[in-house]
Amino acid sequence: MNPLAGQLNAKLKTDSPHIYEMLSTLGKEIYFPKEGILSQSAEASSQAKKYNATIGIATENGGPMHLKVLQDSLSAFAPKDLYPYAPPAGKPELRSVWREKMIKDNPSLQDKKFSNPIVTNALTHGLSIVADLFADVGDAVIYPDKNWENYELTFAVRRGAEIITYPLFTEEMTFNSDGLRDALLAQKEKGKAIVVLNFPNNPTGYTPSVADGKKIVAAINEAAEAGINVVVVTDDAYFGLFFEDSLHESLFGSLLDLHPRILPIKVDGATKEEYVWGFRVGFITYGAQDLEAIVALEQKTLGIIRATISSGPHPSQTFILKALQDPNFEAQKEEKFQVMKGRANKVKELLNTDQYADTWEYYPFNSGYFMCLRLKDVSAEDVRLRLLREYEVGTIALGAHDLRIAFSCIAEEYLEDLFNLIYQAVQDVKKG
Repeated sequence: MNPLAGQLNAKLKTDSPHIYEMLSTLGKEIYFPKEGILSQSAEASSQAKKYNATIGIATENGGPMHLKVLQDSLSAFAPKDLYPYAPPAGKPELRSVWREKMIKDNPSLQDKKFSNPIVTNALTHGLSIVADLFADVGDAVIYPDKNWENYELTFAVRRGAEIITYPLFTEEMTFNSDGLRDALLAQKEKGKAIVVLNFPNNPTGYTPSVADGKKIVAAINEAAEAGINVVVVTDDAYFGLFFEDSLHESLFGSLLDLHPRILPIKVDGATKEEYVWGFRVGFITYGAQDLEAIVALEQKTLGIIRATISSGPHPSQTFILKALQDPNFEAQKEEKFQVMKGRANKVKELLNTDQYADTWEYYPFNSGYFMCLRLKDVSAEDVRLRLLREYEVGTIALGAHDLRIAFSCIAEEYLEDLFNLIYQAVQDVKKG
């Protein structure tokens, strides 16, 4: 093992032994090099006043070399904020502004200790960092039966973890906190579990109530009290898109400083919150309470980043930073929120009529981009194909009877026509 990794592990063993126990084999072995190209380049940046022949970029006329055909399209930005490599942890100003935003959006974070957000290549990259650092072959990764399929690739296929699901909803169509609790306590022999909390949920568009949020936190705490080390990942991809009475904060804040055996990790980003899907700017934030543990986790995270993507794209970080600092940002974001809320409300209005009652039920939804129909007596895949081939309508079939609808990408005035076409497709399939 590299001595730098050994030093980080020693700090964790001394100050946060349960976090050390949570690490995967790779998590224990990874480190961020303090000697080498990056460190020597950083040293040269401050001291090499005459010539700096270190890092692998090209310069010209005192700045980064660039093509005019590119800069003409990006003339609002200085070349220095576009072309050089961004630091592996991300632009410092962006990390600081995002932390301020997190606290503003989640008042429960005020006066609590957590790491600075580290920039990731959107949320999937953040989740893969969690998997690399904490998931070994056979480790339990727990999330509901209604889930984003990429979790399986990230944790099971890539890392060999065991996926354990529980029903998202109770019979009363509320969050199944007892199912989460039972899945967690079943890991007592292993002594470790990774829990993924995704609210608003993809694919259902569901966020639990405040009361159910407290039950979720209590279930996780009970597992910790039972001697289970719990890595809790709040996948907050659709954070802020809360349209009704539900949790309006990430559970990350409620999990901070809850128990030494609980490590909260917040994975979020501008991707969906700020409607910049192609920019690929996300963040990972650790809820460790000990400063040395935070430093160790940050260094190991930078090691993963260095070993995979080296650093995230600089231009998109600059674009997001400028947007967050713009005085028009909040008003423009509120405008888009109201559009999304109007679409969600329209869908619910349509579904609450009797015209579709014989054809489907719908799972509770109150947030996010999506909702799910539970089709009666027909295959969701058959309906999906009928919609696509006969009506040129795209939907997502999940399991035997669930059909996911992204109302986020359908203008409000077209939603009634959309659901009428889905209804017609179901009737076609029933007729054969």
